[in-house]
This record gives sequence, C-alpha cells and structure tokens, in this order.
Amino acid sequence: MKCSGRFIAHRARGRRRKSGGSRGRRDVQTARMTHPVWPLFDLVVRTPRLELHGITDEAALQLAKLAAEGIHDPDFMPFAIGWTDVPSPQLERNTMQYYWRCRAELSPRSWSIDLAVLVDGELVGTTGLIAKGFPTLRTFESGSWLGRRFQGAGIGTEMRLATLQLGFDGLGAQVATTTAFGDNEPSLGVTRKLRYRPQGSTRRLRRGAPAESHLFDMTYEDWAERLRRDDIVIDGIEAARDLLGLSAG
Repeated sequence: MKCSGRFIAHRARGRRRKSGGSRGRRDVQTARMTHPVWPLFDLVVRTPRLELHGITDEAALQLAKLAAEGIHDPDFMPFAIGWTDVPSPQLERNTMQYYWRCRAELSPRSWSIDLAVLVDGELVGTTGLIAKGFPTLRTFESGSWLGRRFQGAGIGTEMRLATLQLGFDGLGAQVATTTAFGDNEPSLGVTRKLRYRPQGSTRRLRRGAPAESHLFDMTYEDWAERLRRDDIVIDGIEAARDLLGLSAG
C-alpha cells in the first residue's frame, strides 16, 4: 500500500453550526508541544462528537487490528487499492508499514497526514489529507474509513467536516477534493450532503476490473459560507504547518 493510496469515507450523519466566513483561524489553538521532533503526533482536532489525533505507533497498531476486524462486506471494495483483501496477519503488518511509510516520505512537496478518529475515547477509524505541491496549489484530497461495527452511527459526516476544517482553516487550503466509486453510496451520500461540486468521472482499476470513479471538489469560499464551524478546535497546528513548510500567516 503506497502512501498515496487513499481510503473512501463511509456515510454517517453529523451536526454543524454555521459561522462567519472570515479567513481568520478563530478555532485554531496552539497546544504545548510534547513531540518536538514529529509535531504531527501533537495535532488534535476536536468537535463536540469526536476527536482526530495524529497517529502514533500505538494508534497505528490499534487501527491495524480494527481494519482486520472488517471495514466492508467482502463482496464489495470501496478502495482503489484492495489493501483489505489481504489476509491477517499480513493486513495488520501492511497497515503498520503504510503509516511508517507516510512519515518517512513526508515533505513540503508531497505529504499524507493520517489521523485516528476517537469517539468517547474509543478508536473507530481514520481520516486523512493528501497533497502534492501544497504550498503552491493549496489543494488537498481527503479520504477515510470506519471500522464496520462503528458505521451507521452518524460519525462519517462529522469526521469529514473536521477534516475540512483542518485543511481549510488549519492549513490554509483553497480547494478540497474527494473521490468515490459509483457504487459506493455511503461515501457519495456524505459528499452530496455536504454539497461538493461534481467534477466528472474517470475509469480506474478495482480488483483487476475497470470501475467508474466520481470526482468532486469544494472551494474555501463555499466551505466558509456554508460549513465552517466555531465548535471545532485545532491544537498543535503551528508546529505542523512548520513541518509542512507553510508560513505562519
């Protein structure tokens, strides 16, 4: 599983509170750094329903075990890279290697930031942001997965909103993108609910056969007008921005 391989979000329902469209990051806070060498371990996004945390080795192990329990029906594949088709314990090993690889390959020019999703202190899945040339393009792609036993509980939309807040407010993005196969109704449901703009489709390989993948995007202006929330708090962002080669402004 390459670090550029992404996951597709599962559907859930969440609440939002609309706030002003100011570019100022009112909900961004700077927490005391406890991992000065790798500040992504200190990155935390908090909403009233859940928290996103930078993935440590301990969290990576928990996510590997959660993935092995199941993410989707075996007859269905929501991912372009069929990493969940691998049997245990190789699936868990591959998952650990994926997170290590993302750390090793991170640079201001190309990065993948994966975050563990916790609800009431329990790890339920992961969400992430991928970007290439971000300091210039200011564009990121999001993707996520939930453990199967946590799906249908209203988590997916909330974690997508938290991810968008991190990308736009925390990192200064101008555009967010996402993709989903045409038969992945849970993921498409979240995307349509948040009113991303359709950007056509493309054919991709999935389990050795062609499949239609739908493309979507959202601009900062659209997000700020409709989805920006004042009850989402981001801690540890300044050190993370420095790691990614972004200015403090």
